[in-house]
Order: sequence, then structure tokens, then C-alpha cells
Amino acid sequence: MTPLGGRSYDRNVPGATQETIARLEGQGHRVTGSRRAVLDAIAGTVTPFTVEDICLAAPDVGRATVFRTVKLLQDLDVVCRLPLGDGGVRYQLSQSEHHHHLICESCGAVSEFSDPELDALIRRNARREGFRLDGHSLELYGLCPACQPGG
Repeated sequence: MTPLGGRSYDRNVPGATQETIARLEGQGHRVTGSRRAVLDAIAGTVTPFTVEDICLAAPDVGRATVFRTVKLLQDLDVVCRLPLGDGGVRYQLSQSEHHHHLICESCGAVSEFSDPELDALIRRNARREGFRLDGHSLELYGLCPACQPGG
């Protein structure tokens, strides 16, 4: 399958479809032929993708099914939603359970990082304000090493 979207990066996870199917079934979700086609299309991506990219890669699957499947996979932390600086949204396979994103505003490359100290700081600030924190996401925008002057 041809990579969907912009610049390629190291995100293709071997066996992602089978692992995801096992997770879906383990949580009582049916894995229909249409869901399998969406999972195969996502597993074949090497760049952040849009729902439209998946619709094009799985033309026999209805648009509503693609949207519902991507939302389900987001809820299960199989894919993560990436709000971009220009207001657009892309998704990518998730490497870890809770993480944050570094997003290059030039080439669109995305890398994930985890920082337990940062997460603890966020929880402390929420508690101090009397806020019940149910979750959070953090996207940092800038230039990757390859897009920086002299890079």
C-alpha cells in the first residue's frame, strides 16, 4: 500500500491489525469485514492520516463506518488524534498508552514522548484549582531537526 499523506516516518507497526483485532474482540466489539478493511488501511499508513485518507484506501467501506471505527480506535488508544496548528486533524497509530506529541509545522512529522513528571505537574495544577481531571493531551508545535535551518 502506498503511504498516505506527507513525509514518511517510522510508524508502521508490524502485526498492528491482529493486535487491534484481539483488543477489539477482548472488549466485546465485533470485527466485521468493514472494520477489518479500515484496520488494514490504518496499519498500512506510515504518516499521520485523515479519515478521508482511510476512505480512499478502503473504498468499499461506507464513510460513516470509517468515522465510527476511527472514533472507536481513538477511544481504545489504538490511534491518537492530532490537532494541527492550521486547525486540521490527523490520526496516527499510537506507540504507547499515554503520551504527548511534537508536531513539525513544516513537514508534518510527528513524534511521541512520555514524561511522568510533566503528567504529575498537570495533575497537581488541576487539583490545586479544584478541577477533576479526566484526561489531557499536549501537542507541541515547531520544527523537527530536518526542517530547522542548517538541518
